[in-house]
Parts: sequence; C-alpha cells; structure tokens
Amino acid sequence: GVALGAWPHVAMEASELWVGFVGAGRMAGGLVRGLLQAGKVPASNILASAPSDKNLDAWRELGCRTTHCNLEVVHRSTLVFLATKPHILPGVLEEIRPAVGSHHIVVSLVAGVTIQTLQRLLPPWTKVLRIMPNLPCVVQAGAMVFSRGSNAGDEEATLLKSLLSSCGLCEEVPESYIDIHTGLSGSGVAYVYLFAEALAEGAVKMGMPGALASRIAAQTLLGAAKMLLETGEHPAKLRGDVCTPGGTTIYALHQLEKGALRATVMDAVEAATNRACDMAKD
Repeated sequence: GVALGAWPHVAMEASELWVGFVGAGRMAGGLVRGLLQAGKVPASNILASAPSDKNLDAWRELGCRTTHCNLEVVHRSTLVFLATKPHILPGVLEEIRPAVGSHHIVVSLVAGVTIQTLQRLLPPWTKVLRIMPNLPCVVQAGAMVFSRGSNAGDEEATLLKSLLSSCGLCEEVPESYIDIHTGLSGSGVAYVYLFAEALAEGAVKMGMPGALASRIAAQTLLGAAKMLLETGEHPAKLRGDVCTPGGTTIYALHQLEKGALRATVMDAVEAATNRACDMAKD
C-alpha cells in the first residue's frame, strides 16, 4: 500500500476529493463511470474494496485503486459510498465505525436501509446521506434521488448533487420518496425494456427485421423522453399533438386503452414500491 501521508486530507475541490467505494458491484460501477466520464474525479483518487477480485478487475481497468480492506477505503477517502448488499451492511458498518471521522461524508446506495439505521450504526456525528440510483447511470442518463441525515448540511448535499449530476438527473427528496423512486425508476427501466421489446415485436410481425425494429424502438423511446424533459410539457399534451383526427395514432391508442396499459403500469409501480417498503422492514 501507499504510505498514508501520500493521501492528503482534503479540501472539497473535486480534483482534491478522495472517493471510496465499499462494495464494487454494478450500481457502484455505474456511478464511478459517470464520475470518470464527466471528469469530476480523477481515477487515481478513487479506491474501491470488495471481497474478491471478480468485480475489482473492471475498476482497475478504469484506473481506480482497489483493495480487499474496507477500513483502508475509509482511511483514505473523504467521501465514502456504501454499496454492499443489504444483509452485509450491518457487519460492514460495525467494521468501519472506528475509522469514521467528522471529516467523512458517508453516502449509502444500499436499498432498504434507512438513514435512521445508518446513523444508529455509525458514530453520532457522522454526515450521512442516502441515495437511490438506477442502472442508466452507467450511460450518464440515470435518475437518482437522495436524502440527507441530520448532520449532513447544504455543503454536503451540494457536493453530492454536483458530482452525481454527471450521472444523470439528481434530485434531493424526503426519504419517504426513496421507495417510490425504486418502484418508478429503479425497477422502471425494466418496464421500459419490456415495452421496447413489445414495440419491436409488433414491427417484426408486420415484416420489419428484428435488429432494425429494436434500434428504431429504442430511438423512439429516447426521443419521446427527451421531448418530455426538454419541453416540460405534460405527457398528455405531447400525446395529443401526435394524434391527428382519424389518423394512425388514435387507432393504436384505442388498442392500448383496451389492454388497460395505464392501469397495468400504475399497478406495476405500486407493486414495486410496496415490495421496496417490505424489504426495508425485514
């Protein structure tokens, strides 16, 4: 390892920010790619720990430092992301607790673990925030929400927001919205993939080759989403704009209404949100 003196503790400029990840799975990997591609933090300032080399190899290829020691991550970082599986987290917090100082900012990505639990298992002064990302963070089109614990102030929230805005949309919310975000956005990407697949299959049925149909379906979703974000219009308004009287779109929409698309999607968001709440209680 490098002598600790070589890792200065640290002003808050991003170039001087030392970032640690405890856990190096897919979600942590998505965030780190966003940070690196946006040039927010140099790879040499990032240290990740995981029990095996399986996940760490990808981090090394990105130029990040890696270790098997969680405590080393805490010692050498100012901003520490917790990205373990939920059932492992209490043991990890017990292990790192002695090393957590008042200069640390601890950000949990762990699903179902409340800020209250994090604050209980870490020293009482710890600056804790909780974030819920989603998979498109990997391509810098994520949707993330975060909430702050009682010791995290505007400075920490601003730092986190400026770092993570490189990974996509990033909004501060009350903690009660995090489970809803999981149902809407965390799981929601899967609903969209299902819809994209169905769109493409409809075109294949009508005679278009599958690969082409998939590309057009994906670009259609991207374009529709981009218009929603950039115009700020209500979806119903944009949908109305596409519907010419007696035209193709209204015929198609009638079929979607018969199939109860809206009610089914609302049920899906509700089911995923309730499941996220249940998992938090376990």
